[in-house]
Amino acid sequence: MIFETIIVSTDVDGAAHVTPFGVKHEGNLIVISPFRPSKTLSNILATQSATVNLTDDVRVFAGALTKRQPWTLLPANKVNGFRLEGCLNHVELSLVDVREDIERPQLVMQSVETQYHAAFKGFNRAQAAVIELAVLASRLRMLPQEKVKLELHYLQIAIDKTAGERELEAWGWLADKIDAYYQEDLV
Repeated sequence: MIFETIIVSTDVDGAAHVTPFGVKHEGNLIVISPFRPSKTLSNILATQSATVNLTDDVRVFAGALTKRQPWTLLPANKVNGFRLEGCLNHVELSLVDVREDIERPQLVMQSVETQYHAAFKGFNRAQAAVIELAVLASRLRMLPQEKVKLELHYLQIAIDKTAGERELEAWGWLADKIDAYYQEDLV
C-alpha cells in the first residue's frame, strides 16, 4: 500500500525541497522510492535524512507541483531539516539502507521522532480528487493526453460536489499546469 505524503528533504547547504510523495511502510520502516534523477533522491543520499508530513491541506500537494508555496516550514527536532508547520503529524527519518535500482532506488528510512499536531477528520471526495490530479500532473510526460483529460473530467465531478475553498484553489493550480503543458505542445 502506498500512502500519499509530503516529503521535506534538504540539500547539503540546508535548502529545503518540498514534494508530494507516495511512501510504503515495512513494519517500523518507511520506504521512499524516488525516480533517478531527482532532488529528493540526491538530498536524502547527501544528508541521510528527511521528514514525512501528513496533511489534509491539498494546496500543499498542488503548490509543490506548481511552484506555489502555501506552507510554512519549521525546523525538525531530531534531524537536520524541516517539517510543515500546518501538518497533522510529521515523522523525522534517518536513512538506514539503500536498495539500488537503476530507475527507482528504495531509500529505507527509520523514524527517529514522530509528533502529532492536529486530529485527522478524514478526506472528502474533493481532497481525494486533488491528490489524484496531482499524481497525474506530476506524470504528464509519461501519460497520454487523452487519459489525463478523461481522468480530469471524471475527477471534476467530486470537485463540483464537495470542494471547499482550499480544494478549489488547489484544483485551479493543477488544472492551469495541465492546460499550460498541453498548450506548449501546440506551439
